[in-house]
Amino acid sequence: MVDKQDGSGVRIWFILLPRKMKAFILISADVFFAMLALWAAFALRWGEWYAPKPDEWYLFAAAPVIAVPIFIKLGLYRAIIRYMEVRALWTIIQATTLYALVFAFVLHESGIKGVPRTVLPLNWLNIMLLVGSSRFFARWWLGEVYLNLGGARGVKTHSKKNVVIYGAGNAGVQLASALSYGREFRPIAFIDDDERLHKQKVNGLRIYPLSSFRYLIERHQVTDVLLALPSASRSRKSEIIRSLEPFAIHVMSMPGLSDIAQGKVTVDVLQEVDIADLLGRDAVAPDQSLLHANIAGKVVMVTGAGGSIGSELCRQIIRLQPNTLILFEMSEFALYAIEKELRHLLAKCCVNSGAGDSIDNSGDIKLIPVLGSVADAKRCEKICRTFKVQTIYHAAAYKHVPMVERNPGEAIRNNIFGTLHSAQAAIKSKVETFVLISTDKAVRPTNTMGATKRFAELILQALSLNTADNSTRFTMVRFGNVLGSSGSVVPLFKEQIARGGPVTVTDERIIRYFMTIPEAAQLVIQAGAMGRGGDVFVLDMGEPIRIVDLAKRMIHLSGLEVKDEDHPDGDIEISYTGLRPGEKLYEELLIGDNVSKTGHPRIMRAQEHVIPWDELQNMLVILEHATEDDDFELIRGVFANAVTGFVPQCDIEDMLWKEDRRLVNKSDLSDQRYSDIS
Repeated sequence: MVDKQDGSGVRIWFILLPRKMKAFILISADVFFAMLALWAAFALRWGEWYAPKPDEWYLFAAAPVIAVPIFIKLGLYRAIIRYMEVRALWTIIQATTLYALVFAFVLHESGIKGVPRTVLPLNWLNIMLLVGSSRFFARWWLGEVYLNLGGARGVKTHSKKNVVIYGAGNAGVQLASALSYGREFRPIAFIDDDERLHKQKVNGLRIYPLSSFRYLIERHQVTDVLLALPSASRSRKSEIIRSLEPFAIHVMSMPGLSDIAQGKVTVDVLQEVDIADLLGRDAVAPDQSLLHANIAGKVVMVTGAGGSIGSELCRQIIRLQPNTLILFEMSEFALYAIEKELRHLLAKCCVNSGAGDSIDNSGDIKLIPVLGSVADAKRCEKICRTFKVQTIYHAAAYKHVPMVERNPGEAIRNNIFGTLHSAQAAIKSKVETFVLISTDKAVRPTNTMGATKRFAELILQALSLNTADNSTRFTMVRFGNVLGSSGSVVPLFKEQIARGGPVTVTDERIIRYFMTIPEAAQLVIQAGAMGRGGDVFVLDMGEPIRIVDLAKRMIHLSGLEVKDEDHPDGDIEISYTGLRPGEKLYEELLIGDNVSKTGHPRIMRAQEHVIPWDELQNMLVILEHATEDDDFELIRGVFANAVTGFVPQCDIEDMLWKEDRRLVNKSDLSDQRYSDIS
């Protein structure tokens, strides 16, 4: 039904008309306007009600005949009225000016006497005013009812949310203009830090200081604030987000300028605030020589290529022009997903050669997916020999602390012996560079995962000492948590907030270092190029963050209130579950204090205790037998002797699934096995 008392029925009827019918109505209106403008020009000139003379009627017939073809040629009937912008006025001025000039020429050639010269400029002004004002009136008249058209078509509609745009620059103005045509948001004001803009108006929206934000929320029931700061640095965005936290309002942001410029998204595409912006940490420009040193023109293999870090390494490596990139992964689906993504990237870069995201000679880069496990020594060696691998980035590992604590045997096979087999394959195949992705949990570990990663570091350090038999350069890169990785707390918090809570935090005091996955991968590549052999590099992770503070900020930025004793009517409760098996309150990046700077401000070199290969080899033999026998007491004994500061947090009874517990008594083991680790 379109019969509405407020007249919107007529507007809906017009919107639903076929395009050709709308064009016919516009042309008919312009025919009338052409004659009306000419009549008004004569009337204004003579200052009285004007009645055309017999020979002047020819001019009234000629006016629309001249105007309509010109308007058609200049596209006045191709524009969608409800989406017209101010710049369309220039087209209207051009069309009416051209019409006025042609009309003046026709009048001059017609020989009609007695037409005052002032009629011509008055005719031009009148037609420009009538044509222009009619279109902008129609834009206003049709605009609002179009947004409710879904109701006329039987579609359930919802009211638009009142939003404030933070940033009154070009991006903010474009965003406000784009949102005004949408169905979801209604911009009601701008906020900007520039005092010179305060109390000014842009497109009818007033610009306020941040101090007026609470007033805007209460006056207009604002539900969201949209950050229109695509070129702002992360530290600046973090500062702004912190200033908005007390308001418990949903914060969204525009995409970055690079994404807009490359056509990946449009200016009106809004997204949740990037958690990386909460860190306030701006990436340091990479050293291009370090990025290319181990990759450009070489055969590169990434183990664990389908994981969080491994996949990002692959994305960055493919842009650095390797000869061949080998994706080594034990998960079939993960391997399929990363290969598909990289092939799409290569194909896109071939098509968009010369674009900002293009890869030179992308068609020549070989991409080889390989299913396999690093625990399979023969498979690792065969791959390295067959493809003549020159650089390996070893990202394959089990990293989820509680899961590894429950399945220590598999973690030892993968994290320790997987690293050993990969390193030995690299040595036998004359691989030039081997880079291990390590973790801050390897420092004074309280869990099995951290102990296995530190043991993996010890293996590479020991192998580096055997320079006579080894030409491979081993490097280890140690860093903390990465945002958005599998097992990361950030996606868990998002999921919990989306379903209404509660948000679970293990301990109110727990703190962690965080870094974005792209920055971590980029620094890993650069650190790998710095290594001389046996180096342990530590990435500068910035300041640690309390997990409970991160949870509160994410709740506030979702437009919700934390429910606690001070706010019993809040929306989302934070519950504390207690530390999980093997979990620490805080993580460290250095075992000792012996650390030195490198040429990169975010990369440090650590000098730490090394166990000679002969001694470590004995431990590996014991560790292998103990793992086969599920002798976790013996495994802990090996870790306690090899890994500095290893203090397991949970009992062995807590490490195992009850139905699979198969502990071996010490009395069943030979004294020799224990004497080797005493």
